[in-house]
Amino acid sequence: MFMGEYQHNIDTKGRIIVPAKFREGLGETFVITRGLDRCLFAYPLSEWKLLEEKLKKLPLTKKDARAFTRFFFSGAVECEVDKQGRINLPAPLRTYAELDKECVVIGVSNRVEFWAKGHWDTYFEESEGSFAEIAENMMDFDI
Repeated sequence: MFMGEYQHNIDTKGRIIVPAKFREGLGETFVITRGLDRCLFAYPLSEWKLLEEKLKKLPLTKKDARAFTRFFFSGAVECEVDKQGRINLPAPLRTYAELDKECVVIGVSNRVEFWAKGHWDTYFEESEGSFAEIAENMMDFDI
């Protein structure tokens, strides 16, 4: 399980350090793709395969299902951690998430998310104000 929040910078070559606490869970090779809310999602290969199987079951005839799977899979790439614990984020993913310098890397249960620091700060501030309402809505999911 991934949890916690870390701040790192992207270097001029598009590389970012994967926090040591996340490297063991992600493995040497993992999948990273466009996520929701303008961040990137990273999954260990085992989690990616589970997600892939679920998405394959979505009906091809549903417009939203086609749109979501295209969005999710077209941005996906396998990343390898180098000897310094960094990954090289492809330019299209950096552009999508607007990652150019300061980043926040967070653990979210079965995935790791990469955020531009400004986007994360705004998201967190906005979510913090409605956390009670979000928690109440989560009751519908038996949490």
